[in-house]
Amino acid sequence: MKRRIANAALPALVLSLCAAVEADDSRPLLIEVTETYQDTFRVQLTAPPRVAMFGTPVVVMPEHCQGAVGAAGEAPRGQGRRYYHCVDGLSGQTLEIEFPGARSAAATVIRFSRENGETLTAVLDPDETQWIVPDAQTPMRVAGSYVRFGIAHIWVGYDHLLFLLCLLWIAGRWRRIVATVTGFTLAHSLTLALAALDVVRLPVPVVEAVIALSVLFLAIEVAKGRRANLTWRYPIAVSSSFGLLHGLGFAAVLMEIGLPQTQVVTGLLFFNVGVEIGQLAFAALVLAGLWMLRRFATQWMTASHFDDRMQTAMGYSVGCVAAYWLFQRAMPLIGAA
Repeated sequence: MKRRIANAALPALVLSLCAAVEADDSRPLLIEVTETYQDTFRVQLTAPPRVAMFGTPVVVMPEHCQGAVGAAGEAPRGQGRRYYHCVDGLSGQTLEIEFPGARSAAATVIRFSRENGETLTAVLDPDETQWIVPDAQTPMRVAGSYVRFGIAHIWVGYDHLLFLLCLLWIAGRWRRIVATVTGFTLAHSLTLALAALDVVRLPVPVVEAVIALSVLFLAIEVAKGRRANLTWRYPIAVSSSFGLLHGLGFAAVLMEIGLPQTQVVTGLLFFNVGVEIGQLAFAALVLAGLWMLRRFATQWMTASHFDDRMQTAMGYSVGCVAAYWLFQRAMPLIGAA
């Protein structure tokens, strides 16, 4: 009986990592505040599906701001778009976000553009609902904001996390894990920088479909467990190759929130630092969890039997999720062809 319970716990553990498949939308809630002319601001709110499902949030402006029309008499139009005239501007003032229903786990990105062309970008944690408009943007503020957004993005980027999970299993030993994750990091850092600086560009839907395909490929390799093939013998080659694609995925999210106009390099560098911190934290949790589960399970089975059970559960569970993502992301491309 205990053995059956232990065996059943293995796929359950992996399946728990695949929760919220429908929520595989790692985009943040985006609020754009643009000074169209002196003391008049356009406020545009864009909510991804997993935020809008709880009701569309509302940006509450300071009390001294009054509703207005756009430039050349343009009336407010478009979902989530409003115009306000704020006497004495918004510097030092507080913007508040009201949620009509339950909060999602999404971060909030605020992009504030002044009339002189200066752009400020801030990232709020999911539990933060207020932001004070700063007088000027500093490198330290940019660094802190983009590190936080990089961490938040990787923790809701389930496709990236499942890819990393399979890589960790295939690498196996510590030395191979370090080399494999390093290869993945260097590769996606390269394409993230190139895409963010507009040197390389690919359609986002294509990139997302290929990322799902990369997860499916690794899941199949894990399920087959053929340790003599290229993937198992040289995991760093696989992680580096697919890391180039995942970097384009990171860049798509970064481009959606934008880089600070006066701190482009700082924003790009520290977003990538945040991604790496999130990856390392996830890897540490996975390895610690597997170690603890192996110690518990080997009371009823051998270590090799545990590894076989876990490998099968992981390969098929991750493979099912990745196949669903691939179908979901490829169908619009096929329909548009």
